[in-house]
Amino acid sequence: MKQLFTNLRLAIGTAREHLTDDPALLMLQISRRLPTRIVQPVARLVRRSVHVDSVAVPVLLAGLVEGQHEDVIRRLKYALTSDSLSAEQARSMADLALVANCLDLADSFLIRATSARRFRAVQARRFWYSGALTSAVEFLAAADGAEFRQGQRLAAELRILEGWRPKLKSAPMDPHPNRVLHVLTNSLPHTASGYAQRSHSILLSQQEAGWEILAVTRIGYPVQVGKLNARHRDVVDGVNYQRLLPSRLTGTMDGRLQQQAEALLAVALKFRPSVLHTTTHHVNAVVTRAVAEALGIPWVYEVRGQLADTWAATRGPEARNSQRYRLFQARETEAMMSADLVVTLGDAMNKNIVAAGVCSSKILIAPNAVGGQFLLKPLSAVEARRELGLPEDGLYIGTVSSLVSYEGIDDLIAAFGLLANSHPNLRLLIVGDGASAPLLKEQAKRTSGSNRIVFTGQVPRDKSALYHQALDIFVVPRKDLAVTRSVTPLKPVEALASGRPVIASDLPALREIVSEGRTGIFSRPGDYDDLAEKLTHLLGTRETRAAFGTTGRAEVLRDRTWACNAQGLAVEYDRIIKGYGQ
Repeated sequence: MKQLFTNLRLAIGTAREHLTDDPALLMLQISRRLPTRIVQPVARLVRRSVHVDSVAVPVLLAGLVEGQHEDVIRRLKYALTSDSLSAEQARSMADLALVANCLDLADSFLIRATSARRFRAVQARRFWYSGALTSAVEFLAAADGAEFRQGQRLAAELRILEGWRPKLKSAPMDPHPNRVLHVLTNSLPHTASGYAQRSHSILLSQQEAGWEILAVTRIGYPVQVGKLNARHRDVVDGVNYQRLLPSRLTGTMDGRLQQQAEALLAVALKFRPSVLHTTTHHVNAVVTRAVAEALGIPWVYEVRGQLADTWAATRGPEARNSQRYRLFQARETEAMMSADLVVTLGDAMNKNIVAAGVCSSKILIAPNAVGGQFLLKPLSAVEARRELGLPEDGLYIGTVSSLVSYEGIDDLIAAFGLLANSHPNLRLLIVGDGASAPLLKEQAKRTSGSNRIVFTGQVPRDKSALYHQALDIFVVPRKDLAVTRSVTPLKPVEALASGRPVIASDLPALREIVSEGRTGIFSRPGDYDDLAEKLTHLLGTRETRAAFGTTGRAEVLRDRTWACNAQGLAVEYDRIIKGYGQ
């Protein structure tokens, strides 16, 4: 009961901050955590029970929840034509336009909202959204009340991006051999992302290889993502996950990172690891580095993505010239330079890390890999569908992915639409969830053969292999962006291990996974006509699909297993532990 009360306090504090800092986004995020079977009908009812031109905030939010992006934009544009639009209404419209990623509309509303009560808060959000961090902080400098507190939080985030670090007293200890403490952003069982799955696979493989493992997640997690029943420790497949759940969090990010560093140090002194291992992004690095220096042990920075490029991907090319992008990249470079070992996913990311000035001799490539169920002999597609309760007949194309814009699922749906009439036995299976899910479902409704498109939502972890095996062709239709050119995803590796051929966008990171003409073929990124053509070719050649699947599985089991990665990490851990301080 005491823990539940503590968690409730943390959750209320987090909600209060988000309500001040970005209320429209908070409402949208809450809706995404509620059951789709409830949220979608309610959103549809709200939107359809009012006038077609209504611009009431609940109606616009319902449109965003339902994925009616074009309708939301139409309503926002209509609102701009009204002479009776008040400053308060314009402020609310600006917030919603930001959430809808319509910056021009947001700016138009802000011009008419200057006399609104919370105008400063929204204008600061607009600056922050586009990466003009100093402008956002300065705009709130003379504010009071909730806006003043918002300004303090933004100023703290800016301090971190400008190089702030936690301060800890030296706390030397006697490290225990073969103990590693991992510092993570999130984890199973509360988050089922690719990040959480990779972390768990690494932890499990290291534990099986004889290491003593402890993983510690960021302070406040998972309560801050709505898990009110969270405990201080979870055990998943024998792996221990420690939670840092204080009775109170400080009001700014730098204060919380100081709290996290102190709490992590206390855990480490009790566990006595010989090495610390953390992952992108840089806030994990500054905490882990401070603790490692206090303890006098080496630390590892695992670069799993290019988060500055992920952020910029949703904001257009000008974002790469912003203050936020520049500072973010500088902090990432600093983290890599100061770590004793840098781990990354593939050759493309390795080249970027070396280009940033990191010595190649301290970089280890530990690619996305497979283990567990994916090592077992895969079922046939029909057998897998039977296990999942899917229609067994026909040919299935599809993907297992986070449903976000850069994954290009819209191109996959469009390509299916081109093939649906000429291939009446073709089905499309989309496994996963994410911010783009409502929009993609609306697109699917307007697509030929819509009754043969299945969205499963998030599926249980122990069913993931079956969904890969249910497909005849696995598709990776990623857009051509800086982040997708460098970051190698996990799911196509699992598809190859499942003996399934892959059609992937022709990007450097994906060429590290798929071998043209051996395990799959490539299509032009963003070109759904070309994707449809490549699908047509592979759908018509059963023997080629089988050959690609057999070769792909053999190559993955040879080169990409978590056990192999654990061996490579053990060698590098030993090297940096022995060489530390010399």
